[in-house]
Amino acid sequence: MSDSERVVELLARRNAELASLLEIGKTLISSLELREVLQSIMSQVERLLQPKTWSLLLVDEETNELCFEIAVSPVAQELKGIRLKMGEGIAGWVAQTGQPLLIPDVSQDPRFANHVAEEVEYPVSSILCAPLKIRDRVLGVIELINTLGERTFDDDDLPLLGAVADFAAIAIDNARNYRRVSELVVTDDLTGLHNARHFHELLEYELERSRRYKSQVSLLFFDLDHFKEVNDRFGHLVGSRMIAEVGHLVKRHIRSSDRAARYGGDEYVVVLPNTGKQGALSVATNLLERFRAHLFLTDSNERVPITASFGAATFPDDAHDRTSLIRAADSAMYEAKEAGRNRVEYFSGNETKIMS
Repeated sequence: MSDSERVVELLARRNAELASLLEIGKTLISSLELREVLQSIMSQVERLLQPKTWSLLLVDEETNELCFEIAVSPVAQELKGIRLKMGEGIAGWVAQTGQPLLIPDVSQDPRFANHVAEEVEYPVSSILCAPLKIRDRVLGVIELINTLGERTFDDDDLPLLGAVADFAAIAIDNARNYRRVSELVVTDDLTGLHNARHFHELLEYELERSRRYKSQVSLLFFDLDHFKEVNDRFGHLVGSRMIAEVGHLVKRHIRSSDRAARYGGDEYVVVLPNTGKQGALSVATNLLERFRAHLFLTDSNERVPITASFGAATFPDDAHDRTSLIRAADSAMYEAKEAGRNRVEYFSGNETKIMS
């Protein structure tokens, strides 16, 4: 190949790279849907660098392990089950050090995780890997793999993948920040449950579904018994801690389909989709027993007496809309308080039934 031909080829590649980076930039400002953005970014990588397979791995913030978020490979399903510890394999090394890495021949590099190759059963030849880094924090890595007989990655590929990785890190950070802000809008700061405003939206949504599919929705309404005495005796800081602890307890012991919210002060509500009266009573009784068994303690290990009174009501049996369902559950809760507190009662018009 002549010098002029090489220059033309180089210019063509640079133009393609600039076009891809421009396309990635457009995607970043047009969507906050993380997977959509990442797929768009990686499709540009695939077009430019033409790897045989590629993966995008993200750091699990709880375990500090790398897990496969997106994998384009004949064995993508197998890859999704694999996790790498920090420092393990080439991707683990890149995540741990925050440095990009080009391995022209993996057989000559001890960092290559052989168990990954054994799991996916394809002959890995060269690997190109770059960290997804923002503000000196590694969010994950992009790993490109070529197999025996394919083009070997070279030094010209590394800066391009590094630029793309920077875009991907920005996309991930933006999406996570957006998610956090969105959660703050609908979440109660103290308990981590939904806030009252979002509860009304959730309940309305479930009632619409109930009307459409001819199903039932139940609502639990409860508050803490004599909670003013807890604040008076132990102080408002301890009281706030107890409200938060109750919220966490509720969150742990309801079904994944249920939605709990802090209604205000020491009042809570739980929306139970596809649940009739007996199911609602079962959930409420379980929560009541959890409160009775739980040891609420101050910083000095002094026991704080926390009990609750529950009211339950069901749509469409006891109410015809959101407001009347809340009123029915609230009314049942007050019946429980009048009957002695620390119990469950469901609404049934003028007739009541108490579960102690």
